[in-house]
Amino acid sequence: MRNFLNRVWNDEQGQDIAEYAVMLAVILVIVIGTVRLIGTSANTVFSQVGSAIQ
Repeated sequence: MRNFLNRVWNDEQGQDIAEYAVMLAVILVIVIGTVRLIGTSANTVFSQVGSAIQ
């Protein structure tokens, strides 16, 4: 991992670094959105099950 970071940091092609940053940002947005969506849906399901049990 350290070698990869050194190669990216020392790379003379600045455009590649920008592309990696954009790709990382998009992936993070997708992951965070998915986790929030699943978390909300799971909370709703557990609440319905809890209400049905009582």
